[in-house]
Amino acid sequence: MRPVAAQDLIVVVTSVGTEDQALDVAHALIRNRQAACVNILPNVHSIYRWKGRVCDDTEWLLLVKTVAGRFESVLETIQKVNTYELPEVLAYRVDHASVGFGDWIARMTERPRKRAPAARPRARRPAAVTTVAG
Repeated sequence: MRPVAAQDLIVVVTSVGTEDQALDVAHALIRNRQAACVNILPNVHSIYRWKGRVCDDTEWLLLVKTVAGRFESVLETIQKVNTYELPEVLAYRVDHASVGFGDWIARMTERPRKRAPAARPRARRPAAVTTVAG
């Protein structure tokens, strides 16, 4: 595998309303190999305008480390698991990363290769039996 180019790496940012939702999103992304790592930052104080009101809430912020080629699947999982009507999903390209860490992200987000079925052992012929009459 070639070393991953920094521009292939992205950090996706999303937010959720509860710790349980944060854990659900993080576990789904890791289980599906859509992310190598998800950091959960609790108690983020968010102030925003929604449906004509100014809202002031506590949220959990998720930082998702992945590769650019997995963005659409990450987006789909976040939209499926997150209960917000309009989930925040922002992706930032990584300009620089240590080679080892970038390669680790790439390895952890690779789709598993299907293994070829194991070759079945060949049936052995019984050895010829020689009997000696005595």
